[in-house]
Amino acid sequence: MSFTINTCKKPCGTEPFDQPYSLGYQVHHEDWSPFPRVNHLRQTFLDRPYDVDVERLRLVTEAYKKHEGCTPKLRCAYAFENILLHANLDIYDEDIILGEIAAPAKASPIYPEFSVNWIIDEVQHFPFEERAHDQFYIRNDEDKKEIVELCQYWVGKTVDDLINSRLEEDQLKGSEVGKKIFQTNLYHYAGVGHLVLDYEKLMRVGFNGLIEEAKLAFTQLTKKDPDYADKRDFYEAMMISLKAAKKYIERYLELAEERAAAEKDPKRKQELETMAENCHQIAGGPAKTFWQALQLFNFATTLTQIEGNGHSISYGRMDQWLHPYYEADIKNGTLTKEFALELIEVQYVKMNNPTKLKDKGTVIVRNGRGFGGECLTIGGVDRDGNDMTNDLTMLMLEASAHTRMMNPWLLVRLHENTPYELKVKTVECIRAGYGHPKIFNDGPTIKAMMRKGMTLEEARDYAVVGCVEPDLPGKEYGWHDAAYVNAAKMMEMVINGGRCLDCGPHCARWENCGAIGGHLGPDTGSLDTYKNFEEVLESVDKQFAYWCDQMCSSLNIIDKAHRARKPLPFVSAFFEDCIGTGNDLTEGGAKYNGIGPQASGIGTCADTLAAIKQLVFDEKRYTGAELLQAVKDNWKGHEALYALVNSSKVHHYGNDDDYADDLFKYMFECYCRHIAGRKTPRGGEFSPGVYSVNANVGMGLNTNASLDGRKAGEAISDNMGPVHTEGGSHDIYGPTAIANSVTKVDHSLATNGTLLNLRFPQEAIAGTEGRDNLVSFIDEYIAKQAMHVQFNVMSAATMRAAQKKPEDYKDMLVRVAGYSAYFVELGKPLQKDLIQRTELHF
Repeated sequence: MSFTINTCKKPCGTEPFDQPYSLGYQVHHEDWSPFPRVNHLRQTFLDRPYDVDVERLRLVTEAYKKHEGCTPKLRCAYAFENILLHANLDIYDEDIILGEIAAPAKASPIYPEFSVNWIIDEVQHFPFEERAHDQFYIRNDEDKKEIVELCQYWVGKTVDDLINSRLEEDQLKGSEVGKKIFQTNLYHYAGVGHLVLDYEKLMRVGFNGLIEEAKLAFTQLTKKDPDYADKRDFYEAMMISLKAAKKYIERYLELAEERAAAEKDPKRKQELETMAENCHQIAGGPAKTFWQALQLFNFATTLTQIEGNGHSISYGRMDQWLHPYYEADIKNGTLTKEFALELIEVQYVKMNNPTKLKDKGTVIVRNGRGFGGECLTIGGVDRDGNDMTNDLTMLMLEASAHTRMMNPWLLVRLHENTPYELKVKTVECIRAGYGHPKIFNDGPTIKAMMRKGMTLEEARDYAVVGCVEPDLPGKEYGWHDAAYVNAAKMMEMVINGGRCLDCGPHCARWENCGAIGGHLGPDTGSLDTYKNFEEVLESVDKQFAYWCDQMCSSLNIIDKAHRARKPLPFVSAFFEDCIGTGNDLTEGGAKYNGIGPQASGIGTCADTLAAIKQLVFDEKRYTGAELLQAVKDNWKGHEALYALVNSSKVHHYGNDDDYADDLFKYMFECYCRHIAGRKTPRGGEFSPGVYSVNANVGMGLNTNASLDGRKAGEAISDNMGPVHTEGGSHDIYGPTAIANSVTKVDHSLATNGTLLNLRFPQEAIAGTEGRDNLVSFIDEYIAKQAMHVQFNVMSAATMRAAQKKPEDYKDMLVRVAGYSAYFVELGKPLQKDLIQRTELHF
């Protein structure tokens, strides 16, 4: 295919910045990429099944048994080495970037170091392939038998086991095993991740440079240091891991040479020879070309996933750290824009290969079979505040529009001096309706980073990990996404004397309700006892203080369990201060060490308070006891009140109405106040976030009726968004009103991030006028100092059509919340929540 390469002086890609791609999802669409290789790789990915792979489980168990007398750091390193030296490798047809996660593409490894009880239970009693969604397939009965037998070795030895031995009843009763007021199961059962490596340094020094740095620190270690033995083990473990990474790449070098020698097609033979040359260079040395930099990036990222199981291993500011190699190759004539774009698109497709098996409880809250959260950040300012848009910024947007896959979760940083061309190209991708990119605002995000103690120059270099969370590459181990807080469930305690609405001997979880009489939390009053609205707000504050204590103390136990059972000597090499101090990431080796739990359902709480304030205390139309009885009855027999609280006659957040918006602001600030500043075991501070991703759906399933007009089991409000219930959407005045409501809070207080979802049907942003309206809306949203917004360009009618004929919509991506996913693979409750979100028009 021939390209007309842009020769504009401004940063540009291969296509005009204002080239439309499509308007929403196109049924029976043709291939989007101009590269046949990319379309082939993309389709091959879609056609592969989601399998469970046994090999990693086998190899890590073998190593742990062999090295039972070693310390945890060394056992982790020897296990990592055993995997890299013996895992089966492959090179797929037409692939030009090598490296998987020690498992075949789209097959999930098993990480027994973290937890195994749920694996044994589900293999035997709740087969992965029989799930309603997020199915995985074990190839045969022999593999099932081996998985159970190998996992038996780990019982009592995992991170999960250590956590369970240390949690108290007061912590458990509100957790995922109790009433689900907060859920910490993400890091309870699996790895942490949520980080960005220092890719710039790796490209510059290579694995040999990191090994030499560790060697030097090791030689300077003195036995006068009281932590000598721990640091000695850390350096040894790191060097074992880094040397194993080199050997792993050399194995790919040998495989590429073998395939090249046997290849008959001259073009493919040359590709394989070049891939071998790339591996030869980067097995130990720095990257010297654009292709080598991408290859080294893929190895480092997948090796991190092999070691630690954590999701949201994100890619940082790729258009910045990759640009020197692109620029040099373009100048010396060894790279064309066309081939640079093809390499990026191949890498994008490959980013989807890693998958992660999760427990059945987690997948109810978080649908999705990918590792999750692989965010790629482009745009923004440099350390001096100058715009950093370049050719790669535009090429990476083009690659996203051409591949249209779940990963990478592309993110564009915008600011007051962002070029018009970048804003338009960003909007053209958004209008294509596949859920990418999301948008972050440099102003409040940089302010939030500085609240975490970073310098202005550091803060300007932020990237985003996962769905929402700002992070400093190579310097911050932030434990982002550490827990989900169901604020609506806390509000149940507020209105019902510290009890859930269904608490009583009839309750299935009565035994987890804590104190005698069924008080789950402290009795801070009830709707039938409050004398004024100020007492209601005081009760909110006390309940939030109590439950934040329970959650944060639980997270501290989980944090220490990871330190004791699963150090991370390989990934620690990519973080500033770890080598210098001799401390692993899990020991606080990074420069910044936070924990970031996030609140969900703040909109539900705001509308609940608005209903109480207006109907009970201001207008005195109902008593508190009457409102309390209505939600205890799940609105049955209270139809008039149900219709009222879902109508515009009651103040609702999201309509630029100070009455309700002030209550949202109170809830937002209350949560942030009770989280921010708490100390973590790694020497950092807790960092509040206000977002739910898609956990609002799973949380709603375990939440009784609420006074915002929800019925029991309905989703609570998502992220920073307004309420939408079966009774109707509470925001009725359009996107500008929502933006005005959302920006009445200081987003920088939520140092772990905020998120707003907006949904437009295709026709609302059609044509040049529709495009320009969306650009103007984003400009205004940025000017008002909101942190983060993302768009779903998808009508309810399109999603309902996909429910009826899923075979026609297999690759239809929707923006869920922080991430995109294939609509037909989502659970029915989440599909329903997406359909019910308000359709906006300008």
